[in-house]
Amino acid sequence: MIKKLLALAFAVGIALPTVTPTPVTAEVLRLRLTEGQIEPMPFAIPTFQAEVPGSEAIAAEISRVIAEDLVGTALFRQIPQSAFISNHVFNTAPAFADWRAINAQALISGAVAVQGGQVVVKFRLHDVFNGTEMGEGQQLVANADGWRRLAHKVADQVYSRITGESGYFDSRVIYVAESGPKDNRRKVVSIMDYDGDPSSVVSLTNGGSLVLAPRFSPSGDRVLFTSYANGSPRIYLMDVAAPNPIEVPTAPGNMAFTPRFSTDGRAVIYSLEAGGNTDIWMTDLSSGQHSRLTSAPSIETAPSFSPDGSQIVFESDRSGTQQLYVMSIGGGEPTRISFGEGRYGTPVWSPRGDRIAFTKQNAGSFHIGVMRTDGSDERLLSSASAGYLDEGPTWAPNGRVLMFFRERLGADGGPSLYSVDISGRNLRQIPTNGFASDPSWGPLRP
Repeated sequence: MIKKLLALAFAVGIALPTVTPTPVTAEVLRLRLTEGQIEPMPFAIPTFQAEVPGSEAIAAEISRVIAEDLVGTALFRQIPQSAFISNHVFNTAPAFADWRAINAQALISGAVAVQGGQVVVKFRLHDVFNGTEMGEGQQLVANADGWRRLAHKVADQVYSRITGESGYFDSRVIYVAESGPKDNRRKVVSIMDYDGDPSSVVSLTNGGSLVLAPRFSPSGDRVLFTSYANGSPRIYLMDVAAPNPIEVPTAPGNMAFTPRFSTDGRAVIYSLEAGGNTDIWMTDLSSGQHSRLTSAPSIETAPSFSPDGSQIVFESDRSGTQQLYVMSIGGGEPTRISFGEGRYGTPVWSPRGDRIAFTKQNAGSFHIGVMRTDGSDERLLSSASAGYLDEGPTWAPNGRVLMFFRERLGADGGPSLYSVDISGRNLRQIPTNGFASDPSWGPLRP
């Protein structure tokens, strides 16, 4: 990934919604890479001030979540409050010398008011190194039970203004929650915040039938998944806000599976088995019109669109082993892009458009990897130890992080969710209540 200095500029201001940002000239701060390792940027975040009596608990929780979001990237390091020399009061000028003395490079301050069923969060970001405030600050408002989202939104803005990239904290993940014995596992399509907070988990199906591979729509309001409700795999669609699954009318065939939305959300691309042959089809959700995209005596499956919708990547055994191919959505001969040792599957295009993530099986081991869209620069990001399998990558909305599931083999084994940076650093387990598999990372929420 990055092989040189990553410039992190505090040059963009944070403005109130009705105020035009005032340009701020700031000296560039840098994260220095040493032998591929990033030295995390130290930041200080005093507990947000309670502007209204009774707001103290939520103010402390919001401060905690913001810090956890930033630290979880491994790009930032929180300075403990026990090291603080002074206590910063929101809306006053920071004593920058005190913050420099403890080596803080960024200072995040804020205030919280909970009243009338709403929570109001105000925050400011300061460049301690340059002794400047970054813009005019910002105020966010939500219902009282939406305080976690406000914390994620603040963290997203801090992350974005320091790295120059969009954040990914105010996003959700669709996955399959699993419970029960391995030979009779109950599987439920569920949704949660990106960090696995248990209070955010909602079940979207009832567990009455086997479900597989849920996939978010580009707007994050709908979900596709494969279900065996009628005995054979078929594709179902439901709204996240009002989950009532309905079967998607596909082209005639025995089995339909591995669905994904088109880039504009108007069509579904999927694999269809008919007459002993499996090809990739697309169905327009409005007109019901079906289009056959591949026609070969091989198994073509797991299609994924490029961000501009002009191409798809999929897996096929047309060369004799499971490999990755790219083709134009308008048709034509697919181009093979995987040529390393082993087999490749479950490809998914990065939202940035520059890379494709995949599962690789080689010499009995399963890995998560990425390559450029022409197959060059292949890198493995995870390597499961003996007795484990890594599968099913999905991209964060900013293309910086991947999530996947790691399955522990054996009679008492099961899958868990993990995330990893595209550099292969910062491998972390995502906490879930029980086993979890098949994640799909949704977009940033509005």
